Amino acid sequence: MRSVTCTAPVNIAVIKYWGKRDEKLILPLNDSISFTLSQDQMCATTAVSISPTFTEDKFWLNGKEESLENPRVQNCLKEVRRRASKRKFEGSDEDFLSWHVHICSANNFPTAAGLASSAAGYACLVFALGQVYGVEGDLSSVARQGSGSACRSIYGGLVRWHKGELEDGTDSVARPIASADHFPDLRVIICVANAGRKKVGSTEGMKRTVQTSRLMQHRVKESVLLRLDAIMEAIKEKDWSSFCDLTMADSNEMHAVCQDTFPPCVYMNDTSHSVSSLVHQYNDIKESQGSFSQKVCYTFDAGPNACLFVPGVVIDEFMTLLLRAFPPSASQNMNDYVRGHQTQTMPVSQAYLSLLDDECQAGQLKFIVHTKVGEGPRVLDDSATLLDAETGMPKVTNDSA
Repeated sequence: MRSVTCTAPVNIAVIKYWGKRDEKLILPLNDSISFTLSQDQMCATTAVSISPTFTEDKFWLNGKEESLENPRVQNCLKEVRRRASKRKFEGSDEDFLSWHVHICSANNFPTAAGLASSAAGYACLVFALGQVYGVEGDLSSVARQGSGSACRSIYGGLVRWHKGELEDGTDSVARPIASADHFPDLRVIICVANAGRKKVGSTEGMKRTVQTSRLMQHRVKESVLLRLDAIMEAIKEKDWSSFCDLTMADSNEMHAVCQDTFPPCVYMNDTSHSVSSLVHQYNDIKESQGSFSQKVCYTFDAGPNACLFVPGVVIDEFMTLLLRAFPPSASQNMNDYVRGHQTQTMPVSQAYLSLLDDECQAGQLKFIVHTKVGEGPRVLDDSATLLDAETGMPKVTNDSA
């Protein structure tokens, strides 16, 4: 038996991928740019084993056995095996490509809730398969065949997914553009307004938008191209204020084209809008003080959950304000409500307190994750595997979050 266990990160796009030019190959209509998040708080873990004693391919997700007939999983598996066919295991004459595979994967955060679970999951699957089959080189184009945004989770820091021009998609790949510490001490706050499965999945939502939204045509042909150039310049110059404005503008535009879709795809809710309003008001005060480098920005993927990027110098101040605006429910303690890195509560000036709604209701957010920007996939030691070293069956079968 040959086994490996890996983890892979979530990534959050600041220039959004929404809409495909080729559904089968998962080729996007425009380039996208993302931050890779730390795996200490949010990641997918995947164990892969291959053995001549296995009688069939098997797959377990979050403790439940799933069918391996999913065409996207099959595409990833076939492409890794195709690349592996060009080489042999070092010192081995075994026909390992004929061995069956066991795959066990789990997320430590909600699945299909607009938190990029598919990106982390497919990036982890492809990276682990690459390790167990001895495949080297760029794997982003393979991960893309599982879930488009998964190609960006193959790398850490800031990553750009190039849409490519070729019909076969071979030039549609992800490339790192800046390290995880490019914007020093940057913090990330995930405000989870709903951890449940979204009503309209991203695949269906994109297809519907491309087919029906006239605003989407304007986005693809004009606005997103200008914004890509502008945000690349902001990254190069480390212009945080411009980066924030461009990030929020692109998030707003993506959700505008979702609303322009027929029937509309509505992903944000009242709590989402309350969070974004608080961010804008907070930034207005910072700008009036000339503190442009202390601005906060939000972005929303296809879901109601806000991802906030917060400079470390104001994390205590902003988190204190956020918790005043969105306190936990009476049944939650603070350790359950705020997960990840801890912050210090501090006095908040009257200028910031004036931003709070007199009718702030506890429990509007389900929980908050405080994390950072992080690196790409990594291999774990054998003690962390999800599969039994002798049988190749899952060690744990209970459901995961």
